[in-house]
Amino acid sequence: MPTIRPATRADAPHLAQLVNIAGEGMPLTIWSGMTGPGGDVWKTGAARAARDDGGFSWRNALIAEKDGHVAAALVAYVTEPDPLDDDTPAMFRPLIELENLAPGTLNINVLATYPAFRGIGLGTALMAAAGQRFAGKAQSLIAASGNTRARALYQRLGFHDVARRPAVATDGWITAHDAWILMRRD
Repeated sequence: MPTIRPATRADAPHLAQLVNIAGEGMPLTIWSGMTGPGGDVWKTGAARAARDDGGFSWRNALIAEKDGHVAAALVAYVTEPDPLDDDTPAMFRPLIELENLAPGTLNINVLATYPAFRGIGLGTALMAAAGQRFAGKAQSLIAASGNTRARALYQRLGFHDVARRPAVATDGWITAHDAWILMRRD
């Protein structure tokens, strides 16, 4: 049986790795641009996870441990409208547009499991823990169109498709998915 617990600041390196898994490499691309030549991209990601503020923060995360090892994580926060402007990078535009269609919901922004721990119910356990923590709150998430395994899990948990936007591969980020799909559970 996994242990589900709130994340701590010390979990930031794991959160960086797991958010990159969930983000299909997009976070690593962004952090590379923030790090600069000769810098450690993973340290940049961990520093972002170690912040107290913002959606991607250890304060918004739950950790699943299996046999004493961090195995998976969920990052969630209540969605507030985020304005788009001319400076918004093209790869983020579809994601922000979709999040803006679900204001006030608990946005499951990250749900990821290390490959060695997949298929043993950690995603389901984390989703249940988030549901208990925010009982009665509608939930939303965005899934990649080609991530059929994750989408099947979300559908089993009662999420349904609401809207989709084309995935935009730019700035060195490459994706095999053609779209992002907003899913919701009331």
